[in-house]
Amino acid sequence: MAGGRGNIESEHVDGRSPLPHSSPVSRIPSRAVLCWGSLLLTIVLAAFLTSGIGSFETPYKTVWRLLLSLLSPAAAADIDDTVRYIVIHVRVARVCLALTVGAALALAGAVYQGVLLNPLADPFTLGVSTGAAFGASLAILLGWGGIHFLGISALPVAAFAGAVGALYLVYLLGRMDGRIHATTLVLAGIIVSTFLSAWISLLKSLNEDSVSTIVFWIMGSLSGKSWSHVMLVIPYLLAGGLIIACFSRELDLLSLGDVQAQQLGVDVQRVRFRLLLAASLVTAAAVAVSGIIGFVGLVVPHLVRLSIGPGHRRLLPAVALLGGLLVLVSDTLARSLLPGGQEVPVGVVTAILGGPFFCYLLLHRKKYLQL
Repeated sequence: MAGGRGNIESEHVDGRSPLPHSSPVSRIPSRAVLCWGSLLLTIVLAAFLTSGIGSFETPYKTVWRLLLSLLSPAAAADIDDTVRYIVIHVRVARVCLALTVGAALALAGAVYQGVLLNPLADPFTLGVSTGAAFGASLAILLGWGGIHFLGISALPVAAFAGAVGALYLVYLLGRMDGRIHATTLVLAGIIVSTFLSAWISLLKSLNEDSVSTIVFWIMGSLSGKSWSHVMLVIPYLLAGGLIIACFSRELDLLSLGDVQAQQLGVDVQRVRFRLLLAASLVTAAAVAVSGIIGFVGLVVPHLVRLSIGPGHRRLLPAVALLGGLLVLVSDTLARSLLPGGQEVPVGVVTAILGGPFFCYLLLHRKKYLQL
């Protein structure tokens, strides 16, 4: 975010506060508001259109009446219960889960890139996703996939536990002299991720019957998910998003480096720990229900910076919206590309869409990758 340094540093020339205490609305440019509005309208339209797509053909007039029935039950009183269940409890639930997971991964990616000052950081840099994959693989191997707790399969619960456990290991390894350093934290994440990947390979070799299930989960999928999975992610997304939003100013100042941020009144160690914890818990909740969906947290923050700039107060909401839209579109493609109701893992689709874009960004927009 080279542009972010220039904007903040230029405000120090006349001795003014880098982020004056004016009304938050006055500091948000109309371009950012236009971006948010465009994304919201696109998401609403995409959500409606994707709710009518599937192997069971449903007219959009019926979809519209069923959506209205959420507010007024009389609007769809004559519609068959089977159609109602498919649209509301399968398709709409899956749409909401895609939006929620995408927002969580993209928001976490923006925080990792801002806190670690690493343009290649994403929700998997700290080994959180690998920890979730290890927890899920262990649950599959032990046959816990059919066990349910409070209406939720034990699989996402095990994945969440693995993600939190990996985060704790990374935190222990990344501390030096009682302080958290960005460089050592990334190295600790790589070490933990590599170690857990080896264990995942061992688990797959111990039970060949579970290999296909483990591999499909690792590649990411929203198939078979319900409203219970949406409700599993939303509390963490809301709580983590609120914490991250409260530290948007500090995220801008951290881009100046630890020394300058400390001089400007930022408790660097405490702020970094809280932001990393919030982003990692949001990631853990998302990965626990969807599996590993790559490139969302890596590509989306850079794409938004190209549009509205690096300031986190306006960047973070747009990142969450675009991340949700990207996963929604990718999931729709994943369940529509193959005939006969077969699905492509959504993580494969996001990699196909995000990989070429990031290569283009790396080759032709290198200045935007400089934090």
